[in-house]
Amino acid sequence: MVFCAKVLIEDFASTALTEYSVVVINGYLQTINLKQVVIALAEILWEQVKTKQRVSYRDLPKSQQSFNSKSMEDLLTFLDQAEIEAGAFFVCVVIHNIDGSGLRDSETQQYLARLAACAQIRVVASIDHVNAPLFWDKNMAHTQFNWCWYHVPTFAPYKVEGMFYPMILAHGSASQTVKTATIVLSSLTRNAQSVFKVLAEHQLSHPDEGMPISDLYSVCRERFLVSSQITLNSHLTEFKDHELVKIKKHSDGQDCLHIPLTAEALQKVVLEII
Repeated sequence: MVFCAKVLIEDFASTALTEYSVVVINGYLQTINLKQVVIALAEILWEQVKTKQRVSYRDLPKSQQSFNSKSMEDLLTFLDQAEIEAGAFFVCVVIHNIDGSGLRDSETQQYLARLAACAQIRVVASIDHVNAPLFWDKNMAHTQFNWCWYHVPTFAPYKVEGMFYPMILAHGSASQTVKTATIVLSSLTRNAQSVFKVLAEHQLSHPDEGMPISDLYSVCRERFLVSSQITLNSHLTEFKDHELVKIKKHSDGQDCLHIPLTAEALQKVVLEII
């Protein structure tokens, strides 16, 4: 647990957590679907379960049901009870602003505490306010979260956390939208930036077409930017949360990705993130 240090934590994740799957929660967003996050964690763990083939399945059906249809209780039970015997495996959850507006209610904090206590989950988080620990009782703070505290003042401005509100690219001049998109992208990992660049280059060369998600996955896999569809989905979720990317239907019915910027603005953004 560190005090607000978004870039610092992302640097830590990209250097020290490279052997693990990492899921990022941006707590400074106005709304967060925590169940979708937990579903993503369950899917990552399930992939490891299938790979290892040696698992304790307590309470887990022999034929996997869709995680989307499971309750939060069932998802947390799976994350806590599935034990991978062949070597240690953890899913690391990075939470920016665990005291942010999208995570501030009591029920969400209790779910996060239970998530942190799950056997295969490790949590790295930042807080923004010195009184954030008041959200947690003694059991949550010392047993479930079991925090190791680090005071790491970076004195960095809240460029991303403070600016994110809905429709960040829908208003303002072209120069403002380029600046906004660049600031958001600079806060993401280098791999996420590279995935966005692949999509941007496709849009610049095919201005009248969106890019099918399957095509984006193939290109990114070939360039070693992602190792699985789950990893790509994690990047796309961040893009959609920041409204850097939208989904539209192609003429053949496929879901395609589109960046809501003019060609001129998009070229400038690509140059900025090279």
